[in-house]
Amino acid sequence: MATSKESGKSAGSSGGSAQKGSSGSGSGGSTGPAKRGFAAMDQNQQREIASKGGQAAHQKGTAHEFDSEEARRAGQKGGEAVSRNRAHMADIGRKGGESRQSANRAASAAKASGNRQGGKEE
Repeated sequence: MATSKESGKSAGSSGGSAQKGSSGSGSGGSTGPAKRGFAAMDQNQQREIASKGGQAAHQKGTAHEFDSEEARRAGQKGGEAVSRNRAHMADIGRKGGESRQSANRAASAAKASGNRQGGKEE
């Protein structure tokens, strides 16, 4: 019995170190160690477990619930953090402008195709 435990421990520890070594070099393009435990679970399983935790906290009375004022402040704080990134904001504005331009061009093209006589609209 003692030999099986020892062999299990040594096999487990050598398997663990072999796994660490092979995960980095075996696939070539892997980023970081393999997922284990909760992270390795199916997304639906993760949601189920997290939901049970949330329900338990509410039943116990220790769950935090946002009121509208607190939620407003949190959203404002997030907006301020995003707006500090000037490049990101410029990118958002550029995309919006491009979107508006393409919509205007499509509308004017539709008008032009409807008026094929060459005269200006009144």
